[in-house]
Amino acid sequence: MSTKPKIIFDPHFRTVDEILTTKDKKCLYQLGNIVWGHDTPMPDDEFQQALPDAEIVICSDWRYGDSLYNAKKLRAIITISGAFPLNLDYEYCHQNHIRVLSAAPAFARVVAEMCLGLALASCRDIPKGDQEMRAGTEKYLHEGNENTFMLFDQTVGIIGYGNIARVLHRLLKPFGVNILAFDPWLGDGYLESQGVIPLALDTLLTQSKVIFVLAAPSKENEAMLSRERLALIQQNGVLVLASRAHVVDFDAMTEFVLAKRFKVATDVFPTEPLHIKHPIRQSENAVLSAHRAGAVKEALWEIGEMVVQDIEAVLQGVPPRIMQNAEPELSMRYAVNRARYTNEDK
Repeated sequence: MSTKPKIIFDPHFRTVDEILTTKDKKCLYQLGNIVWGHDTPMPDDEFQQALPDAEIVICSDWRYGDSLYNAKKLRAIITISGAFPLNLDYEYCHQNHIRVLSAAPAFARVVAEMCLGLALASCRDIPKGDQEMRAGTEKYLHEGNENTFMLFDQTVGIIGYGNIARVLHRLLKPFGVNILAFDPWLGDGYLESQGVIPLALDTLLTQSKVIFVLAAPSKENEAMLSRERLALIQQNGVLVLASRAHVVDFDAMTEFVLAKRFKVATDVFPTEPLHIKHPIRQSENAVLSAHRAGAVKEALWEIGEMVVQDIEAVLQGVPPRIMQNAEPELSMRYAVNRARYTNEDK
């Protein structure tokens, strides 16, 4: 009989090869007795049978109901979706010393890179210029730059100074920007120590030429960027939305963009796929990306590397250091939201 710890590996909606290189897959199977480990969802009866003796559960979300209370040996729940599970009793996990870890840090570099690209595309009207060139309606030299501006030396606002924002900050440094930040989950002293200026949200929106929305969705920040707050954005400013549409009044934002009040670059939408007739598709002031920022091969492989390293730490009885740990002060505030996925609107 194997003496290795039991590890339930139920990665669906991701696939095994999507997140694990050959090397990391070998390491994972060396660390424990892997149960399931297939791309299809693990059948509930098999999960229920395996859970009482399992020490680690790797999953994309907690879809196993109250079975948590039968997990007598469980030491960690590791989620590979990039977000913390929605339907999980965090208080029970904290009380019973069950770590809840998220692969969110794996997406920091790849999403930050995309954010910079979206910002530059909007500031310089790159997609619009490309479309006009292909249609034969291009405007040359100064005439083609009536609504463009340089990112260099601008005042930039960051809403949500977490994993992505810290990497984005490094990418923005060569541009000599002045960075303002709003994050109610972080103290002003910490933000100042990172080289950003903490400000109230309304002040940040008023003073920033380019705004990056990177806040993790929570119970209290739904539509935080309301119609009234969106109206504070500077004329011809740029709003880059890369966390979740949950934090923005998307309908109001669309109206402002169609009216050419400001520009938007967004990788996320309230419903995905985006309805083919959604009005934002018609705006030349919008740069649209189909939730592509994090789905890059190298970033997904970082998930597997993190999982293996932190499982090794947990099994050795030391704190995991790579993935994001669900903290007691914040875990009950994580959002109830993700984009609604539907095939009906295609």
